[in-house]
Amino acid sequence: MDFSFNEIQAMLDDSVGKFIANDYNFETRQKYAASEKGYSPEVWQTIAELGWTSVPFSEEDGGFGGGLADLMVLMLRFGKGLVVEPYLANIVLAGGVLRRAASADQREQWLQPIIAGELQAALAYAEPQSRYDIANISTAAVADGNNGWVLNGDKGVVFNGGNAELLIVSGRTSGVQTDADGITLFAVPADSDGLGIRSYPTVDGHQAAEIHFDNVAVNDSAVIGEPDRGFTALDAAVDDATLAVSAEAVGIMQIMTDKTVEYSKNRMQFGVPIGSFQTLQHRMVDMFTDCEQSYSLLLWATMRAAQGKADARRAISSIKYQVGTVGRKVGQEAVQIHGGMGVSWEVDIAHYFKRLTTIDQILGNADWHLDRLAG
Repeated sequence: MDFSFNEIQAMLDDSVGKFIANDYNFETRQKYAASEKGYSPEVWQTIAELGWTSVPFSEEDGGFGGGLADLMVLMLRFGKGLVVEPYLANIVLAGGVLRRAASADQREQWLQPIIAGELQAALAYAEPQSRYDIANISTAAVADGNNGWVLNGDKGVVFNGGNAELLIVSGRTSGVQTDADGITLFAVPADSDGLGIRSYPTVDGHQAAEIHFDNVAVNDSAVIGEPDRGFTALDAAVDDATLAVSAEAVGIMQIMTDKTVEYSKNRMQFGVPIGSFQTLQHRMVDMFTDCEQSYSLLLWATMRAAQGKADARRAISSIKYQVGTVGRKVGQEAVQIHGGMGVSWEVDIAHYFKRLTTIDQILGNADWHLDRLAG
C-alpha cells in the first residue's frame, strides 16, 4: 500500500514547511506567544490567504474540499513549527461544528468569515465537572417564550476563548446532566450581556479562557442545527480535533528526535561528541523507533477515520494513547540528553516538551483513551 503524499498534499507540506523555515523561527514564535493576543493576527491572515484555513471545508462553503489526510499533513508541520496561531480552536473545533450542523445561511454568516480569517471563534463545550465526557453538560439553556433562549452556567478551558468574537456553546435543553440527547448548540456573540470571560495563557504558550453565562439571552436564529440534537456534530468535531492534535504531537516528537540527534553530534564531553556514547545511541534509536511507530499508527487512524470505518473511534483513541505515553518518553529522553539546558526558557526543546505534555491532557488523556478502547 502506498502511504506517500499525493501531489496536493506534497505541495501543502512543502508550502507550510517553507513558511515555518523562512518566517516562523523559534524566536519569532516566542514573541507572538508573549503578545497580548498570544498569536500574530498578521500571521493568521497569511495562513488564511495561503488557503490553509480552508483545507477541511467543502468548496460550497468556500473551502478547499480536503479531508482528514490533508488536515494531518498540516498539523504535522504545525507541530514541527510549534505554531501558536489558533488553528485547532477556529478551524477544527468551531469550524468543525458549523460545517456539520449549521444551516446554509449560518455557514455563510459565520463559517465563511472564519475561513477567510475575518472572524475569531471558539468552541465552548468542556465544563469544570465534565472531565473528558463531552455529554456531561450542566450549562442550562431555557426557552424564554419569546422565540429565544437564556443560558446559565460555566465553561472551562475554552481554547481561544479570550480572542473569540463568536462562541459556539453546548447547552443542556432537556434530559439529565450526562445524556447525549438534550444537547443544543448555540452561536453566542462574545460581547453578549451577561457573558463573563477570563482569559489566560496556558503553560504551552497557547491561550484559553473560563467563561461564565449569567442569563445570556440569544434568539432562535442562534440555534445551530436541531434543538436537543447537537451531540452528534459536537462529538464528531472533537474526534477530528483529537486526531489533529495527535498529528501535531507526532510532528513534535519527530522534530525533538532530530534536534536531539543533531545536538549529540555537537555537544562535546571528555573530548568527544556525546553522540559517540553507545548508551545514548541506544536511547536515540528508541526515540526514532517510537516516532516511526507513532507515525504509522497516525496514518492508520487517519485512513480509518477518513473512510468512516466502524473502528474509526478506536483508531483515534489508539493514536491519542500512543502520543500520550510514547510522546512523554520521547520528550523526557530529549530533555535529559540535552541536560540542564533542556528545561531552560531560551531553548526550544523545553517548549516542544511543554506542548507535547499539554497535548496529552487535552481532549482525553492517555488513561481516558485506554478506557475508551477497553469499553
